[in-house]
Amino acid sequence: MCGLLSFLGGDGSPDGRAAAVTAALPATAHRGPDESTVHDGGVVVSGFQRLAVVDLDHSHQPMRWGPPGDPGRYTVVFNGEIYNHPELRAELVARHGAEFATRGDTEVLVAAHHYWGPEAVTRLRGMFAFLIWDAREQMLTGARDPFGIKPLYCATGPAGTAFASEKKCLLELGPVLGLDPVASGELDHDALRDYLVLQYVPEPASMHRAVRRIESGTAFTLRPGGRPRSRRYFLPVFHDGSGTGPRVHRRIAAALEESVAMHLRADVPVGAFLSGGIDSTAIAALARRHDPHLTTFTAGFDRPGFSEIDVAAESAAALGVRHVTRVVSAREMMESLPSIIWYLDDPVADPALVPLWFIAREAAREVTVVLSGEGADELFGGYRIYREPLSLAPFERVPGSLRRLLGRASSALPEGMRGKDLLRRGALPLEERYHGNARIFRPDQLTSVLRGHDPSRLREEASARHYRLSTGSDPVARMQHVDLFTWLRGDILVKADKMTMAHSLELRVPFLDPEVLAVAAGLPRSEKLAAGTTKYALRRALDGIVPPHVLHRPKLGFPVPIRHWLREEMQDWARLLLRESGAGELVDLAAVERMLDAHRSGPADHSRKLWAVLTLLIWHGIFVEDRITPRIPEPVSRIRSTPVIR
Repeated sequence: MCGLLSFLGGDGSPDGRAAAVTAALPATAHRGPDESTVHDGGVVVSGFQRLAVVDLDHSHQPMRWGPPGDPGRYTVVFNGEIYNHPELRAELVARHGAEFATRGDTEVLVAAHHYWGPEAVTRLRGMFAFLIWDAREQMLTGARDPFGIKPLYCATGPAGTAFASEKKCLLELGPVLGLDPVASGELDHDALRDYLVLQYVPEPASMHRAVRRIESGTAFTLRPGGRPRSRRYFLPVFHDGSGTGPRVHRRIAAALEESVAMHLRADVPVGAFLSGGIDSTAIAALARRHDPHLTTFTAGFDRPGFSEIDVAAESAAALGVRHVTRVVSAREMMESLPSIIWYLDDPVADPALVPLWFIAREAAREVTVVLSGEGADELFGGYRIYREPLSLAPFERVPGSLRRLLGRASSALPEGMRGKDLLRRGALPLEERYHGNARIFRPDQLTSVLRGHDPSRLREEASARHYRLSTGSDPVARMQHVDLFTWLRGDILVKADKMTMAHSLELRVPFLDPEVLAVAAGLPRSEKLAAGTTKYALRRALDGIVPPHVLHRPKLGFPVPIRHWLREEMQDWARLLLRESGAGELVDLAAVERMLDAHRSGPADHSRKLWAVLTLLIWHGIFVEDRITPRIPEPVSRIRSTPVIR
């Protein structure tokens, strides 16, 4: 797990690129504090911050590799882990006579690229964002893992194209790329709108118009002075299959256990996050089978009903693992938010990332790698909202004209009236009512806070293109598909990556494995939603693996008491943020303060809307106004080295 920065020059690229990469690279030092190296390859300048996890004394990057007779043909920078690299290595040796000088996965990756070409990326089981420069062909090849676990940002200017694990690096490189200061700092107003609706910026956008993200599951090639040629190599399809009963449950358990075993491959200590839910408990239980010295970590709050510490501790005792807990206060949360948002690069208004930040810091004191349960809900049908098509099924039998009439009737009912939202959602087709797990401001509500918003201006929702790729599937499978490409990679995996890497901690997600997906993708709806619960097949598969007190427990995740805190401990803090913010040209700050007044007096709960705006204001204060300066500690390195140009 590391941070990369690479600059591919265009025609007539100016001098000074190596110095610029060297100067920008420390912005990603927290991702890899063990080594820092810059390689000036002429056309391509590559910088790398390494967190040593496998083959600690070797596998240095940027790595130069070539087949016999052509040494140094390729230069690779690679962030992530390839868990099946021992198996791929053996195959490369047996089939092609490949030669290796290290025990790591980086060398296997570049050798697979050489011998297998574009097919190589489909053979990888892991999380990755990589760039491979072929000096002979004068071509850069890159790819991002199927699910989007590892980030990869890009920016293009007259002087070339740069890629990075952190957007901050690319913002620093703007002048060398040839971008003028206005273009470098220009905000993407469509991304801002999407953020306020979804609580995150959907791929491939970022909040800065000049910086984009390589999408999950895509590979690309790029020549100097040219434009990237991209292809999607991974497109999961959920379908209503016919497999049911104990046989499919055993397949799920076997696939997950194999994945956990692979994800434990490391030359450093590995721990696991543990909440009170089934997903993280399953990962910890399976990991405990392979590592009797496993340590688990959880965070919570000292407010009743908003902590899973007791349940997690009971699970840890049942599994026989050492357990570490961390209680987070409102004061700590307020003090840490500027740093947290600096590490995020773009705002993400998910309060659950705050306890994740604190428990990652705790875990990093003891281990270098943690396993976690992200992805189970999307793959196995774990969100309660997936039950909505069942509750709204009667509306499907109502003629379209009458459904539209019901929708108009719902708009005339008072806000908060029972049944209003049911009528509104029942009148809409799935594509218009479901856009992913979070819905903060409805587009028609944005007028009250977002300046210049025109609700009559039609714009395709971020989910629309993903619905087009899932036509023919049942409604639940379509919702899973949308979440896989929006909510999972826009919120869940962003916060997982950014909050752990902020503390130089590698997070691994065994549910997000191609073999686990292969079993989950064909589950019928009856194996997802049955017996009044979600993730039915997964729960049956884990019977006897996870403790009974967790097996059928409802999903909570890391609940955060912001509803209460914004009425009490955080009131003055929130008002100060509003009054000091320079984002008034984007957001109606007076309207937000009125919303805060209404929330405080109750009974209306505006906490999620308020949190989205307050997060945005902190982000704006850091990245636009340059008014808020977060406290960013020096990353702790095992190997102290000064960036070198070689």
